[in-house]
Amino acid sequence: MGKCTVASGDTLSKIAESHKVSLDALEAANPGVTPEKLQVGQVLNLPSENQIPLHSNTGEIPGSQGGTNGGGNYINYSGPAANFPHPDTWAKYSVLWDTNSKLMKYHDSDEEIAMIKSAIEQVARESGCDVRAILCMIMQETGGNVRAGTTAVQVTNPGLMQSHNGVSFNPRDPRGSILQMVRDGTEGTATGDGLRQLVAKYGNYYEAFRGYNSGTVDKNQLNDGGVATPDYVRNIANRLMGHTWQNM
Repeated sequence: MGKCTVASGDTLSKIAESHKVSLDALEAANPGVTPEKLQVGQVLNLPSENQIPLHSNTGEIPGSQGGTNGGGNYINYSGPAANFPHPDTWAKYSVLWDTNSKLMKYHDSDEEIAMIKSAIEQVARESGCDVRAILCMIMQETGGNVRAGTTAVQVTNPGLMQSHNGVSFNPRDPRGSILQMVRDGTEGTATGDGLRQLVAKYGNYYEAFRGYNSGTVDKNQLNDGGVATPDYVRNIANRLMGHTWQNM
C-alpha cells in the first residue's frame, strides 16, 4: 500500500482523482481519517495496485475497453488479492462475452441472452463496476441461466447472481426481471450488499467476490470460503482471464 502527503488545498476527492483511485477505495484505506479535517502534511494510505477503482456512470461501459486476448488453462491462484491477476491482464470484454454467451445457450434463448447483455452493460454504467466482473460473477453463480433455482439458508438467494433476497426470473416480464436480477447482485438489495458495495468496502474485486460468496473474508487466503464455495474467487479469476476448463 502506497502513501501520499496532504498538500494545501487537498481534499480526499482531489487526492483520489490525482491518484486515479475511487473515493470509496481511498476512504476504505484510511478508516480513521475524517474527510473534513485533513491537515497539511498528514500522511494517507493509497489503495494498493490491486485495489481497483470504480468508474463513473457516464461515457463508456466500465471495463469494455482494453484487456488481453485471454485464453489458457486453469491456474490455481491462491493467497491474498495481490496474488490474483490485476484487471489490466483480464481478457477483453468482447472475448469474454463471446465465450460465455455460447455457454448461456445451454439454458437461454437468443433473445434472453441479448437481454442479459443489455442488462449487464446498463448496470455496469449505473454502478461503475467493471462489466467483465459482473459477467463472470453471473457465470460463476448460475452459468447465466435466467431460470436458475433459488437457494436458501438464512436468506433466499435467487436469480442470475443468487442475490440477497432479490428477485427471480419473471416469464411475464423477462426484460425487466433480468435487469433487476443483475441490479440486485451488483448494486445490492434492501437487505444485503452487492458487488458495488463490497468493492467499496474492501477496495478490490477479489475480496469483494469472497465477501459476496461467504459473507466474511480471510484476506490472507481468498480460497478460504468457510462454509461457502472454497474456489469461488479462484474460479472467477480464471473466468476473467479467459481461461477455459472442463465443466466450467
